[in-house]
Amino acid sequence: MSAQDCIFCKIAGQEIPARLVYEDAQVVAVEDINPAAPIHILIIPKAHIDSLDRALDKDIELLGHIQLLAAQLARELKIDGAGYRVVNNCGEGGGQSVFHLHYHLLGGREMQWPPG
Repeated sequence: MSAQDCIFCKIAGQEIPARLVYEDAQVVAVEDINPAAPIHILIIPKAHIDSLDRALDKDIELLGHIQLLAAQLARELKIDGAGYRVVNNCGEGGGQSVFHLHYHLLGGREMQWPPG
């Protein structure tokens, strides 16, 4: 998929409206329109990377930034005390439906394993 056709590129570029939770030069965080938990935030890099398995060494800083941002947002949303989940679905078999790297921050309920 090209960045021109990518829905997450359009959300990150504010071409498609979304409920913005956070934004900086590298990422946006928005509320998921189909939440799987009371708190369900998508953390989306502004740069188009198809999936985690397409990330390169040059993306290490971005990937670390996403992890630390997930923890920051969990604190701000007050789900850090009870626990939360950060998920990346990679590839079709891994449940990835939008082929732009993104992470799900989920909380506000007890998370079961396996996920469900």
